[in-house]
Amino acid sequence: MPEPVDRSEIPETIATYLRLRGLEPQARPFRRRRRAQPDDEHAPFTPGRDPRGVADVLSDLTRESGWESQLAREDVVRTWAEVAGADTARHTRPVAFLDGTLTVQADSTAWAKQLQLMRAQILSEILRRFPEAGVEGIRFIGPDVPSWKWGPRAVPGRGPRDTYG
Repeated sequence: MPEPVDRSEIPETIATYLRLRGLEPQARPFRRRRRAQPDDEHAPFTPGRDPRGVADVLSDLTRESGWESQLAREDVVRTWAEVAGADTARHTRPVAFLDGTLTVQADSTAWAKQLQLMRAQILSEILRRFPEAGVEGIRFIGPDVPSWKWGPRAVPGRGPRDTYG
């Protein structure tokens, strides 16, 4: 049973509160200190507190943000010379990636045809190096040539034939 306390030791505001509540003042302190909860996150020598490299932090960030496939596709373009070979890379460049198909433009139609024959090798190299890129196929196209079929004023049909001469 708590021992009664001399009312002169208790501040007047607290004594008034206790009187109104119908409680008697006690010898123990009125404000209880909350016990500090153990904070495992900031405690030293716990798992997960080891220093990490910047590469590990960035790797976790890209994985959690869902950027892995986009960055892998950028890596395919950036390392095209290593994937396709230096000689091939001098005559080609990746130009688009749409629905799992990588489109590569060649300097000439001969290079485009040669690359069609090498498609399996290049695709297997991309899948080996960058499996998260999502490349399912490769399309090779020749050089850009002017076309009369594009633009807002294109007319259906054969179009002009004696333009150059």
